[in-house]
Amino acid sequence: MSLVLDLLGTFFFAISGSLLAARRGFDIIGSLLLGSLTGLGGGVVRDLILGVKPTAFANPAYLAAPLVAAVLVFFLSGPVTRLPRTLLVFDAGGLALFCVTGAVKALDLGANPVEAALLGVTTAVGGGLMRDVVANRDPQLFDPHDLYAVPAMLGAAVIVVVWLVGAYNPWTATAVAALVFGVRILSLRFKWHVPLAAVTRHTKGTP
Repeated sequence: MSLVLDLLGTFFFAISGSLLAARRGFDIIGSLLLGSLTGLGGGVVRDLILGVKPTAFANPAYLAAPLVAAVLVFFLSGPVTRLPRTLLVFDAGGLALFCVTGAVKALDLGANPVEAALLGVTTAVGGGLMRDVVANRDPQLFDPHDLYAVPAMLGAAVIVVVWLVGAYNPWTATAVAALVFGVRILSLRFKWHVPLAAVTRHTKGTP
């Protein structure tokens, strides 16, 4: 079941990357590359930190997901891109699934609870961050008017607790992912955000 959730997360993130590529006028190869970077980037970073061979290179199914996403966006980009916030919805799906599967893989490999939660967040936000940087737009992760990392932090923390109390199973994993997705969508709907960092105002002539 973890493999299914991970592949779905890869596919959703790849769709968001390919959609952004379509909006930026990239060709089909650019769409495939940006979708692959988005779908696989966070997991590769997680695996490198854990010191294991990246799953994306060990299982061909992970490479197929971005390919399918790029082809779908290529043929459906017209009607799909006209839907409001399509990219954000797919991004929310990837975020929700990856914060769960990323933390679970870290726990499987012996990471402590704090490490696992941090790696869950890294898996969730890494691909989207790479996508935005490569596409030359301000990363959602650093948007002061958006709530991006917080839902991933919530999901990673909850799944670690679920694991520690021995309640982890496919149903609880899906439930936590659904919770994160719901929080993320609601944050977009109601424009939730965390308080801004304090800004020191300098007067003229003050260093």
